[in-house]
Amino acid sequence: MLSIRNLQVSLGRAKVLHGINASAAPGRIIAVIGPNGSGKTTLLRAISGDVGYQGRIAIDDHDLAQLKPWELAARRGVLPQAATLAFPFTVAEVVRLGLTSGTQADRTDLITRALAEVDLTGFSGRYYQELSGGQQARVQLARVRVQVWDPVQNGMARWLFLDEPVASLDIAHQIGVMRVLRRFADAGGGVVMVLHDLNLAAMVADDVWLIHDGKLLDAGAPVQVIGGSALATAYGCPIAANQIPPDGATFVLPHGLWA
Repeated sequence: MLSIRNLQVSLGRAKVLHGINASAAPGRIIAVIGPNGSGKTTLLRAISGDVGYQGRIAIDDHDLAQLKPWELAARRGVLPQAATLAFPFTVAEVVRLGLTSGTQADRTDLITRALAEVDLTGFSGRYYQELSGGQQARVQLARVRVQVWDPVQNGMARWLFLDEPVASLDIAHQIGVMRVLRRFADAGGGVVMVLHDLNLAAMVADDVWLIHDGKLLDAGAPVQVIGGSALATAYGCPIAANQIPPDGATFVLPHGLWA
């Protein structure tokens, strides 16, 4: 279980998060949504252990602030919004960085398996800087995956914390990444990801956290949060969530574009 209690974060003199309380269970995908500047990335950085905070964050009742770096690396993998490499690494070398950060550094076979998982078979010898933005994003996901390849290890659920993992991907690869995350969660791992695509959030998430002005404005099933009135409040524009047959999947359609 991921538990967040009275989470407050200040960056410089600005208070970014204001007393957030939330929890997430393994085996589920949580989509964090909200407008630009609402605090989504800061929330993800806090639960990843990458930014200072007040309050309490716990993974499996272990206080995040008390975990050693290697203990934290064994429990979660983190995909930031952007990653820049200053030196010419091959794709395999980039993915290997995740392998050496985790608990299975000897499992070099995972590099090939992770690249296949993100549709990059045969790319291991290519230079990272020569790839497109979308391909680089998938290499970074493969890096995170090899760090926490097994969703459950020694009876302990592991987590993926992802900031906009499909922002630069075409629709086919967006769906491919969502399938990877779904399999990870279905096998007992936990996923918390920041998403701007509300349709994807409605399609894949088990729970949605709606962040607005550094506060948790709403939380619950997609049909509740994305279909509720809080969404329009958060984004400051009329938004309607509708359902289409045959399976009743929720989709989002902005209204008033020409008003």
